[in-house]
Amino acid sequence: MTNLRADAVVLDIEGTIGSLTHVRDVLFPYARRRLADWFGRHRDDPRLEALLHAVREEAGRPELDETGALAVLVAWSDADVKAAPLKTVQGWIWAEGYAEGDLHGHVYSEVPSVLRRWRADGMRVFTYSSGSAKAQLDWFGHTAYGDLTGLLDDRFDLENAGPKNDPGSYRRIGLMIGGSAVPPVFLSDTAYELDAAAAAGWTGVGVRRDDDPRGTEVPGHVTVTALDRLHLGPAPAATRAHDQTVGEVFFS
Repeated sequence: MTNLRADAVVLDIEGTIGSLTHVRDVLFPYARRRLADWFGRHRDDPRLEALLHAVREEAGRPELDETGALAVLVAWSDADVKAAPLKTVQGWIWAEGYAEGDLHGHVYSEVPSVLRRWRADGMRVFTYSSGSAKAQLDWFGHTAYGDLTGLLDDRFDLENAGPKNDPGSYRRIGLMIGGSAVPPVFLSDTAYELDAAAAAGWTGVGVRRDDDPRGTEVPGHVTVTALDRLHLGPAPAATRAHDQTVGEVFFS
C-alpha cells in the first residue's frame, strides 16, 4: 500500500481509471467511422468553421479546404496523433453517441468508491486527459455506475492546459486549481507524463492494471495496480498552510 498526503489529486483517464482498450477498440473507431458524416451534417454549424481553422493552424497548412481538413483529421486518427482539433471533434461525435445510448464511459470498479472517499475527506479531484474536457464530462456522465461528474471538481485537456509531456502544463494546472502549498498528486499509466509532472514539482504515482500488456510497473515511478491500493489522505492543516515541500511518501 502506498500512502500520500495532499489536498488535490489529478487523474489521467485512459489506462489509469478507465480501460485503455475501451478507448482504442470502441471510442476511437466510433469517431473515425463518423468523421465524414459529422462534417456533412454540420455544414451550417459554426463549430465546423472553428474546427477547420484549428486544423489549418495545427497542421500548418492554411490552404486546406473542408475535404483537405477532413483528410488530415482521418490521418491523425489513424496515427493516434494527440492533436487538439481531433480530440475536439471526437468529443463532439462521442457526445452524440452517449446521448443516443450507443456509448458509455468505462471506469474500473473501485473508482467510484475511491473518488467518494477522497471527496468526503475534503480533497479536490480533477482529471487531465488528451481527450477534450467535454469528452471527459460525457465519459463520467455515462458510466455503468451512473453519473459520476459530481465527484470531479474540474477537467483539463490539451487546450486549457497543454501537452501532457510538458512540465509547463502541470504548472498551469497548479495555478488554475490553486489551494495549499502541498503539490498535487498526479496518477497516470504513462512514464513521460509522470516525468513531466515531477519536473513541475508534483508528486507522481504510476497506475498499471494487472492485465496491462505493458506490465504492472511504470518505469521509474512508484506504481499501484488500482486506486484502492493508494492511501491518499488530506494534508494536515499546518502542512497546507506552511509546508513548501512535496508530500511524504510511505510504503507498507
